[in-house]
Amino acid sequence: MMTGGQAVAETLASLGVTRVFGIVSVHNLPIYDALSLHPTIEVTNVRHEQAAAHAADAYSRVTGNLGVILTSTGPGAVNAIPGIYEAAFVSSQLLMVTGQIESRFRGKGKGFLHEYEKQPDMLRTVCRAVASVRYTEDISKDLVGVVDDIRRGRPQPGAIEIPIDLQYRTAEVEILGSPDTDRLPPDTTSLDQAAELLQKAERPIIWAGGGVNISGASEQLTMLAEQLGAPVVTTIEGRGSISEMHELSLGFRTDRVLGMEIFEEADLVFAVGTRFQNYATRVWTLPMPENLIHVDIDPGVIGRNYPAAVAVVGDAKLALEGMLDRIEKGNVDEQFVDRCRKIRAADEQALNEEIGVDHSQIVSIIRRLLPDECPIVRDSTVPNYTWGNRLLQIVRSRTSVRPAAVAIGPGLPLAMGAALGSGCHALVVQGDGGLQLSIGELSACAEHQIPVIVLVFNDSGYNILRIIQDNVLGRKHGTELPKIDFVTVANGMGVEAERVEGVDQFESALARALARQGPTVLDIDMDFLAPIHLALPAHQRGKDD
Repeated sequence: MMTGGQAVAETLASLGVTRVFGIVSVHNLPIYDALSLHPTIEVTNVRHEQAAAHAADAYSRVTGNLGVILTSTGPGAVNAIPGIYEAAFVSSQLLMVTGQIESRFRGKGKGFLHEYEKQPDMLRTVCRAVASVRYTEDISKDLVGVVDDIRRGRPQPGAIEIPIDLQYRTAEVEILGSPDTDRLPPDTTSLDQAAELLQKAERPIIWAGGGVNISGASEQLTMLAEQLGAPVVTTIEGRGSISEMHELSLGFRTDRVLGMEIFEEADLVFAVGTRFQNYATRVWTLPMPENLIHVDIDPGVIGRNYPAAVAVVGDAKLALEGMLDRIEKGNVDEQFVDRCRKIRAADEQALNEEIGVDHSQIVSIIRRLLPDECPIVRDSTVPNYTWGNRLLQIVRSRTSVRPAAVAIGPGLPLAMGAALGSGCHALVVQGDGGLQLSIGELSACAEHQIPVIVLVFNDSGYNILRIIQDNVLGRKHGTELPKIDFVTVANGMGVEAERVEGVDQFESALARALARQGPTVLDIDMDFLAPIHLALPAHQRGKDD
């Protein structure tokens, strides 16, 4: 016999869950109590449900495991929606466990505390599978059903609501669930066709998307590139699938003018784990050769943006292993590879000139001091768009995290989950406007001593929007913010912090932050740095190239 709350905790444990992010509430007390008492599960208290979702999302990205949040019903569940939306956008394994009012009042519209009778319908807008428990005896079965769907094929969030009376109720509950996940094998005929094309290609490009990191296929991708001698481009989510220090890595630059030259010459693209999103393709104007091999676990994305000569539906790791078994050596033109390397070098030089000497030095300092295994989290801010997504090298798989839906503000809670998942410091590239959207989570970082290093590039406003306004409207509204003293704010929440005035102070401040066990905020005054010259894409300038 056990309570419904205990059934949740025991089922999560059987699924391999060791950490849950959430906030205690009147409608989840039995679950929260059971999780807090469980010997193998740790609860991380956040300050807002959206932050819980972002943290669990990043935790899943860096570990490859299920990320779990616990919220209250009604307002608590609603608060989590933006974070679940981000997890859905980036294909993350996120499970939401939320409460519900007592069974006898549910769906009657009587105005009970936290009542939201259409909560499952709301959750289905951002979750693929949603369960509403009717009996305490069904809690484990219903929970495992949702998790099985989350893990099946392309990962997507799922949710389960449990009425508060069922959480308190005692019953005989059979505990189900396993931490193991079955991979979807690709069709052998498709692999044969892909290998035949790839073996003959003289100017092939490997395109690595986020699916490579999700599948844990970095080693297989790198081996295939080396076996063929083929260069590799990545999407932003695919960064780290091959070390950006590897001689065959071209990094993320398909949206750059120089990057287009590579594809104009390529005779084949082998794309794995990607949807060919707008930024990576210059809003789908990037030229793609007729010989496109598209590998993805979701058949719905193949052919959506570019027609595929060969479609391979299946897990990225299994598909890459299949290709390695079928290809002995490539037929790649070395002069083509050399031209690709020169294009990368030229583009990096151009980028360094655009960001200026101060930001260029900051990039070098970060990469020199930060251990390779530490996650790098980049919020939507100008330093991220310019050097965070391009020049700051990602060396290992699952150490690159950003809001893939390009929201402003998730950086800090994403870093919390990344730090706890990786077991080491997580570095955040953050703007002052974005940090104010989640600044309360500094308190959670202090409570749990989460080793997050927040680099706040403080220019008193939303600078990317300022630039768009200058280019498109010729005037500014709503983009200027009061100057915030983040050192005082952070100290008030129990977080160590320093003000940084220029590059000369940055290196020693970052070294001190890395030496600390807990969180640090570095308030970087942009007035002391040479300005970044950001060239906007055509769709943000409001006109064509």
